[in-house]
Amino acid sequence: MRNNLIAAGASIVMMGASAAHAQGIQITPAGTTPTTLGAAQNFNGHVAVDIKAAGGSSQHGSVGMVDFAPGARTAWHTHPVGQLLVVTDGQGWVQEDGGPRREIKAGDVIWIEAGVKHWHGAAQTNGMRHLAIAYVKDGKSADWKELVSDEQYNAR
Repeated sequence: MRNNLIAAGASIVMMGASAAHAQGIQITPAGTTPTTLGAAQNFNGHVAVDIKAAGGSSQHGSVGMVDFAPGARTAWHTHPVGQLLVVTDGQGWVQEDGGPRREIKAGDVIWIEAGVKHWHGAAQTNGMRHLAIAYVKDGKSADWKELVSDEQYNAR
């Protein structure tokens, strides 16, 4: 009888494990995706990008942990569904085309509306890291524009 209870318990545990797997949970272990350098047409300065995706998540959005060296920044760009930034370390700036450059720092959360032309990056003397989340529409999460000039970057 005791062996039957153990066997029944093991079956329930195995069914629970199968049910969790059947729900479609997929894990990408830390360190299994390579860090890439930001493409020169999309970034000024030294920028490292770690794409964060599991399973088919990249078909719905783009998620990246982005490290900016001091003075590094994105090019001007827009997003078809908007972008969420979560600053995790350091200090930097974000600017909407035609607006003032605004300081951002660790702990800040920034929402950029769909279609808003903007750039973001590190301050001149401090690096910055943020988690960037952009959703996909018609197969695109970003529309990259021209690089941010030093004059634009340094303007207050």
